[in-house]
Amino acid sequence: MPRTRSPVVSACLALASIAATLVGAQLVTAAPAAAATTAPQLVVNGDFADPDVTRFDGVYYAYSTNNGFGNVPVASATSPTGPWTRRGNALPSLGAWASGGLTWAPEVTRRADGRYLLYYTARSTAVGRQCIGAALATSPIGPFTPVGTQPLVCNGGEGGDIDASSFVDSTGARYLLYKDDGNAIGQPTSLWLQGVAADGLTFQGARVELLRSGRPEENGVIEAPVLTKVGSQYVLFYSLGGYGGDGYQTSYATSASLTGPYTKAFRSLLTTDSVNGAVRGPGGADVVRDPAGDHLVFHGWINNYSARGMYVAALGWSGGFPVVRGSRVRTEAERGTLNRCAIRNTTTASQGQAVAYIDYADSWVQLSVFAPRAGAYTVYVAYAAGFGDAQHTLTVNGGSPTTVNYPNTGWETWRQVPVDVNLAAGTNTVRLTFLSRWAELDYIEVA
Repeated sequence: MPRTRSPVVSACLALASIAATLVGAQLVTAAPAAAATTAPQLVVNGDFADPDVTRFDGVYYAYSTNNGFGNVPVASATSPTGPWTRRGNALPSLGAWASGGLTWAPEVTRRADGRYLLYYTARSTAVGRQCIGAALATSPIGPFTPVGTQPLVCNGGEGGDIDASSFVDSTGARYLLYKDDGNAIGQPTSLWLQGVAADGLTFQGARVELLRSGRPEENGVIEAPVLTKVGSQYVLFYSLGGYGGDGYQTSYATSASLTGPYTKAFRSLLTTDSVNGAVRGPGGADVVRDPAGDHLVFHGWINNYSARGMYVAALGWSGGFPVVRGSRVRTEAERGTLNRCAIRNTTTASQGQAVAYIDYADSWVQLSVFAPRAGAYTVYVAYAAGFGDAQHTLTVNGGSPTTVNYPNTGWETWRQVPVDVNLAAGTNTVRLTFLSRWAELDYIEVA
């Protein structure tokens, strides 16, 4: 922070700092080297956009937007991380209402009668917009046969309808989710919930609007809804922004009730920046709930933006909220447990506050962070140091300390330094303790 000290106070603090450093030199030992964080894994290195992944009888099946392998390309694997084997085209023929070449964002589920239900998006020849159709098969790899001569959902007045997905509540009730394509006609977009019978085709009751676009970063677009339930909380994943570049991202909203209201997350779950550029434009996500560990699958641009490959990352739940391994999660320093230091208001820090006066041997800030899986992670410490280079020690769960070096930045100039650590699965405690000179803390990010 901007500090104004008398010469006497500065001299006393300098002596205290030297003493603390000497004491610390006897106590601080180098922690075992930790590997860097695990980034999302590219598991289909080719065009496989808007992936839907589901496990049937111990085998995972993935379906994607149309590419050179047909209307609905399908692949299979024994694990979400692969290796994946292409199995061909699950939907050889579209419904009579649709034209080819624009078959998007499929989803396959298994009904109670044992048959497999496919939702897909295609261009309606009558309406001239993207609409949602359905098809059935006796095998998850097809061939699927279109149902009926008309689309299941097709409202040209709202720009068409796309991105269908299914949700079965703990009561056994079944629902269809989708996006109206309002951005195609210059209107806001909404995500909808429609009750359906066990066949997944017969509508029950009126549809309910769950979420609408409106934030600046959404650029008028929210899409690709996927709903899951964690404990008593409903978690609605969705993509936002234009899919054509690095700005595409994945976020979520939560509600205690199926029909809402849903509260959007403060920050997106996955962005190009949050994964340190390991994925470009991460979106079109699907949740794989699995007893062996949950995963998030999604696409990102590859090959100089000529295709969207399929990525997978470990997914965990911190108090019912999603955490993706390899994507930064921010924890504000002022929300931690503080010892002999204080919160300072400042317009230059994240959310207007930082922790200051971490000036003494017993000054520390302790924060809780969550890891979806045990293993290597990186902690990014946001700091400012204005009286020369400074140091803290960092410990995880009370283990061996690691020295964190803060190059001088000047007060109110916030920078990040990375520290590689090992975390246990679940909740961990990270403590930053004074070591030498003076630095303030804004937040930490863990990926």
